[in-house]
Amino acid sequence: MQVNDDASEGWMIEDEVPAPDPQAPAGPPPWKVLIVDDDVDVHVVTKFSLSNACFMGRRLSFLHAYSGEEALTALRSNDDVALVLLDVIMETTDAGLKVATRIRDELHNQLVRIVLRTGQPGQALEHSIILDYDINDFWCKTDLTTRKLFTTVIASLRGYHSLCEADRRIRQAEAERDVIGVPLREALAAVREGRNWVGQVNLPEPPALVKVQAMPGEAPGDFTITGQVYPANKE
Repeated sequence: MQVNDDASEGWMIEDEVPAPDPQAPAGPPPWKVLIVDDDVDVHVVTKFSLSNACFMGRRLSFLHAYSGEEALTALRSNDDVALVLLDVIMETTDAGLKVATRIRDELHNQLVRIVLRTGQPGQALEHSIILDYDINDFWCKTDLTTRKLFTTVIASLRGYHSLCEADRRIRQAEAERDVIGVPLREALAAVREGRNWVGQVNLPEPPALVKVQAMPGEAPGDFTITGQVYPANKE
């Protein structure tokens, strides 16, 4: 693959990189980018083109795979890969397409961004691939200049970050629902049986302790709930 630079020399690659300071505190973890291609030169050029890229204060860390099976093995071992730069034609003419499908359907990884690259655009129609496969971009290698590669990677990392944040919030909401749901089910069971119920609910965000009392009412199906909220860690 030949990556052309359509900007001035040194637009993204710095001539001098300062030596790391051993006394400096550890920075944020890098974004993991998996390069999948059976051509070693593609790995070298891609890594060189993105060697000084940085997004949200985080550099890029590169993983390498040279076949579809190696790519899947790498993803199984690294569930925090943010981006896969995936060649279409490797051991077979549709190896990359099969990998993209297996990432979503077999590994159940909906977060990682997948960018397909091909050196033979005539082998498949771009619009069909975009419609039929759960990928995020598709490029002919000869069209993917350094500037376009950089833009594609940063856009993909931004999308990955947004999806991870959304996934984190969903998991947090589900955890809070479960925390609240257990005592509420116990309270409901008690009042249905005509018993009083006293318990507490520990809310995670913001941290708080809620002491609750449920009492059945006079009419069937009626009940009263009272409670008080205490700051976290207060007995």
